[in-house]
This record gives sequence, structure tokens and C-alpha cells, in this order.
Amino acid sequence: MNLTISGHHLEVTPALRSYVTTKLDRITRHFDQVVDIKVLLTVEKQKEKERRQRAECRIHVKGNDMFAESSHEDLYAAFDELVDKLDRQVGKHKTRLQDHHHETPKRLM
Repeated sequence: MNLTISGHHLEVTPALRSYVTTKLDRITRHFDQVVDIKVLLTVEKQKEKERRQRAECRIHVKGNDMFAESSHEDLYAAFDELVDKLDRQVGKHKTRLQDHHHETPKRLM
């Protein structure tokens, strides 16, 4: 799995990097076929004060690409919301991949 964490108008500190990797472990624990994860953390200068911190994430899994974004006044809270959204998307993708066909029951004579 390739993990890319980048910041826009923001320096990605080691504490922030470890927080992101710890939270993304939840997604890889639920679904192990993750190929690539790209995280972009942004501080927007033009927006109103309560929604300045933004987190975006693009996940490439086998057969699909998923994208989620979240904005909040706190970057850690924005990333928590983002991980919740991605976890739901990965869960839906996992259930689509599972085989839901059942064997027909054998006839009893």
C-alpha cells in the first residue's frame, strides 16, 4: 500500500503524519485490498473561519476509486469525519464484492 500525505498552505508535522496513519489503519483493517491512498490537508485562507481546515482523501482499491472530503475548524476533527465517510464507502464496496449467491438446497428423498 502506498500512502502519500501532503499539505497545502500547511506543514505536515510528524505528529500529524502519525495521526493520519493511525486513523487510516482502521480502513486497511476492514479491507485489505487497498492499493494507494493519497491524503491532502489544506488550510484555506479565503473561507470563513469555522470551515478553514479541509481534508481530502483518494483511495484506490482493487476495482474502484473512492474520494471523500471534509471541512471543519479543527484539522483533526475534519480528518475524523473524513475517515468515517471513507469507512462507510469501503464497507459498501466490500459488501458489493462478496458473493451473495447461495447454493441451492439438495433434494431430500
